[in-house]
Order: sequence, then structure tokens, then C-alpha cells
Amino acid sequence: MLQGKQAILFDLDGSLVDSMWVWKSIDIEYLGRFGLTIPEDLQKCIEGMSFSETAVYFKERFSLPCTLDEIKADWNQMAWDNYRTKVMLKPGAEELLKYSKEHGIKLGIATSNSREIVEMTMRERGVIDYFSCIMTGCDAKKGKPAPDVYLMAAEQLDVEPSNCLVFEDIVLGIQAGKNAGMTTCAVEDAYSAYQWEEKRALADYFIHDYYDIPEIKAML
Repeated sequence: MLQGKQAILFDLDGSLVDSMWVWKSIDIEYLGRFGLTIPEDLQKCIEGMSFSETAVYFKERFSLPCTLDEIKADWNQMAWDNYRTKVMLKPGAEELLKYSKEHGIKLGIATSNSREIVEMTMRERGVIDYFSCIMTGCDAKKGKPAPDVYLMAAEQLDVEPSNCLVFEDIVLGIQAGKNAGMTTCAVEDAYSAYQWEEKRALADYFIHDYYDIPEIKAML
């Protein structure tokens, strides 16, 4: 899986860190402030959207009386403590980061989350210095499954897309990596368990956690 790769790009939520549970609780609390409950189709509708695209969607669908900047600031504040103290790296992820650094593989993050949360989370987990690039959906013109955020990350790392390996936990993210011309690996996550068979069929590789990667197993 890692042979010949010059860069590894991680989606954040559900792929590099175990965090998808945070956002469901935020949605419940945030909409509750306006006397609203979460529609059953909400997660499916916003899947793959950037942080900014999601704010636009919420404002329009729920007729929220807030500006987009206010919505995003509220979400960042609500997520901050959870990401700082409770959101952890997926099993084996730190070992993969160390392996990559030792073998000259460049590392980047390409996520739909906000830059503030990404940088804080990586800093709190003590791994931010491993990454040469952090790109968010807000930096790109279109969110996943469009390839924009992955192509921008590859360009910033000065690596051809064909030499990049992408780790993603949802179908739209895997499609974004493939649309960018990159090798993709599906990561198991409870939040997207219903997509597991589709993810396995779509991606080039699949793992339950990063200890499944042979090079990481060999380090143990």
C-alpha cells in the first residue's frame, strides 16, 4: 500500500481521528436552540460538504436568523472542548505518521472541517509537526466528491496526484480521492458502517485501523 508513495493525505473526521460522534451531538444541541429537531436525512444531505457549505445549507434549510460567520463560530466553540480533550487519533495512526517521517513520505490533511479545529486537534495530540500541509474544504471551490481539496493538497506538497495515497472513511471522500487520480484506502468507522461494503468495493484498499497496514504491523 505504501510502496512508491511520495505523500499520504488524510481526511480528518472518521479517518485520522475518531470524531464523528461530536457533530451529531452538536447538530442536536444547535438546532434545539431554535426549537428544531434533526431531520432523519440531515447527515446524508451534508455528507462531504465543506464547513462553509454546511453552514449555508443549515441557514437556508432551517431559515436560521444568524449570519454564516456566526453559525460557524458557534459550531467551532461547541466542538472545541470535545476535540481538545476527547477526540483521539485512530489506532495505529501515530505509528503511520512516524513511519512516514522516517521514510520521507510527505503528509497532509484534506478535510471538510475548519482549519481552527484541525490545527488545535493535531497540536493537542502532539502530531501537528508531522504535517506539511493542511487544506480544508473552505479553501476549495467545491467540497467532496469534487477532487479540489485533494488536488490543492498535492500541489502544495509538490507531489503528483498519482503518487498520493488517500485515507477516507466515507464514500464521497473516497470518490474525491479517486477523482483526483489518487490511490484510496477506506477506513472503517462506526458512523459510516452502513457504507462499508460500498467503501470496500470503491477503494483500492480497506483497513479496520492503521495497524492493518503491513509496514505498521512490522513496527510492533
